[in-house]
Formats: sequence, C-alpha cells, structure tokens
Amino acid sequence: MSRCLVCGSTAVDLVLDLGKTAPANNFLKPEEVNTSGEESYPLRVGLCADCGHVQLLELVSPSVMFDHYLYMSSASSTLTDHLHSLAADITGRLALDGDSLVIDVGCNDGTLLQGFGKAGVGKRVGVDPAANLAETARSKGSEVFTGYFNEDLAKKLRASHGPASVLTMTNTFPHIPDLPGLMRAINIMLGDDGAFVLEAHYLVDLLEMCAFDTVYHEHVSYWALRPMQKLFADHGFEVFDVERLPIHHGQLRAWVGRKGSRPVSTRVSDLEKLEADLGLETKAPYQALADRIGSIRNDLLGLIAETKSKGGRVAGYGAPAKGNTLISFFDLGPDDLDYIGDRNTLKQNRVTPGTHIPIVAPERILEDQPALVIVFAWNFAEEIGLQLSEYLKQGGRMVVPIPELKNLEAGK
Repeated sequence: MSRCLVCGSTAVDLVLDLGKTAPANNFLKPEEVNTSGEESYPLRVGLCADCGHVQLLELVSPSVMFDHYLYMSSASSTLTDHLHSLAADITGRLALDGDSLVIDVGCNDGTLLQGFGKAGVGKRVGVDPAANLAETARSKGSEVFTGYFNEDLAKKLRASHGPASVLTMTNTFPHIPDLPGLMRAINIMLGDDGAFVLEAHYLVDLLEMCAFDTVYHEHVSYWALRPMQKLFADHGFEVFDVERLPIHHGQLRAWVGRKGSRPVSTRVSDLEKLEADLGLETKAPYQALADRIGSIRNDLLGLIAETKSKGGRVAGYGAPAKGNTLISFFDLGPDDLDYIGDRNTLKQNRVTPGTHIPIVAPERILEDQPALVIVFAWNFAEEIGLQLSEYLKQGGRMVVPIPELKNLEAGK
C-alpha cells in the first residue's frame, strides 16, 4: 500500500520494520504444520508525510485473516464488562429504546450486542465475516449477517431494517483498508441524526506504552485523531466527542455524527493539541519506539536464556494475536517456550502461527509449575494475576514484557 489510506498521498515513509510474520490469528492444528502452505508476510509500518496517518505498507487479503476467526471477546471477563458498559453508555447518551436499531460491524461472538439487549435496545444486528462465530452471536439474541460491511450490504440492510440509530465498531475500524468505501456504507446505513461510535487502539498510547505488538496484519491503520478527522470531514461527518480508555493498552473512543448535527466537545480540541505537542507527524517518536523495542528484546531473551540454563521450564500465558508479533520478531520458538496457556477453547490444542508453540488449557501451568511464565496478554495483566494467583503463591514467577520487563504479583 504505497498510497495513504486516508488522503491518497504517495509520501508514505517507512518508520518501523518488524520483519515477516504469519497472520497473527491463524493458529494451526498440529497436523497442519508443514502441510498447510503457511505464508509469512512483511510487517512494515509507514507514516504519511501529508496527513500524518500511520499504516501498514503491505496488505494481506482479508479472507486469509477473517473468514475463520479464533478470537472471542467473551474469553476475557474484563473485555466483556467493558463492552457491556459501552452498550449502556451509548444507550443512555443517545436515548436509545426498544425501537432503535443498532448495527455492530465486526460483532465477533455478539458480546457488545448482548450488552445492548441488556440495556433495552430492541433491534440488534451484527455483521462479521467469521462464520464460525456467527452462531455464538445469534445464540445471544442478535441477528447476524455473515460477510463484510460494504455499500451493497448497507443498501440491503437499509431497505430491510430502516436507518440505524447507531453503528458501532470496536477494534474493527483499524482493520479496514477501503476507508472511502466504509464511509459510503456508513452514510447509507445511518439515519440523519444517527451516530457512529468506534473504539480503536490509540497511536499515542501505542507509543507511550511501547505496544509494538499491536502491530500485525489485521491492523492496517494505527489511528490518531487528526487523520481520523480528515477522513470523516471528506465524507460529511465530524468527530463530536472523544474519550481515552484504559482497556487493552489504551484506546480512543470517537463519537461521530453528520457535520453540524451535534455540538463538538472541548475534549476534541484538547486531544488535537496533545497530538501536536507530541510531534506524531514526525519520525522521532517512531525511532524512539524502535529503540525501546530493542531494549525489551534484549531483556526478555536474557531472562529466558538464564532460566533455561538453570534447567527451568518457560511457559507463556495468553495467546492473543499481539503475542505472535512479539514471539515472531524476537525469534522465539518451542525451544524457548514449552507451551502457552490460554482460556480460549478455540485456540487450545493448536500451535502459534509461524512459530508453532503449543497452546494448552491454562490449568497446565498450575500442574507443571514452570520456573517462568511470560504474560503475552499483558493488557489484561490484572485479571491474569488473579487467575494465576495460586501458581504465584507456590513460588512461580510471572513477568510482563511490555511496556518494560517486570514481575507480576498475585492479584496485581
């Protein structure tokens, strides 16, 4: 993608190179290893010199990544609580009721839509390309269309369901390469006073937290506010409010409406100033990020080598997509990590993409009591500290690698 996804400029310069990785959510069954024709793709990040948008420089076909998907929102109680709270916030702020229509794009297993149901929203429709998750979402009481949200589907939904009061995208907005097409679909689907509410990892937090593992092929964009505003303005919309959120490593929630339809919060201008002060549109923050990644790599590899040299076993906890960026770029494999525990049953008894580390049920960690556990789902460290408190009480050691290598204590 040599052109900027937001403004079309060809002045997109490389600012971070993470080598080549397999698609981060393509966990394999053991029998598929060496037989599946597994592909790896360059993972390089560029900065647009004209509008400041940050994006990948190579694109992997969405069908490779999303048609069969193993990430489930409900696997984390923290995320489930967050999504249900989001549904309640939107319902209250926008005065939704039993006649309101909500469209959730990238609905996954229906957790957010379930929250809207609890909040009293009557009509709930999800859109997601992952057929394996559709039945789970339907079982939670929502209607689900299997496919990609585009202009054609928006026209069909508008004709059959009427205009939407709200369209939501939580952690899906960064996945979309055809941003003008998305905006045309949103324009078709939303009612005149409808709102588009998105949540996405926030570039400022990514840089501050050294969350380089958020970079993987599903995330084609790494959003700051200014490029977002340009995209929306070009299609007759504007951001009327923003919120910074602690979930994951730090996210941005943007409330978007048709231009002039709602008063614009002062939080928008405050965030504009912050981004300008941080120099997000210069290369300096990205060089600093690369330097910090190198330091984390040296510290973590040193700890693993020290543990192994003493005969200790090393395991991982959490097999999120982001963990595979770290594992691949740090060149870790089964010789370094004996296994990774994860609560998501869809990932258990599979191996990590490209590096082929076994994924097991988390109970294995307590049974084996390995000398060291590396928490790859570090954005849920507090929840994980509670889940593995017994392992820690028995003398185990857990570390989180990001934003810097540090020990995780029980319940912390």
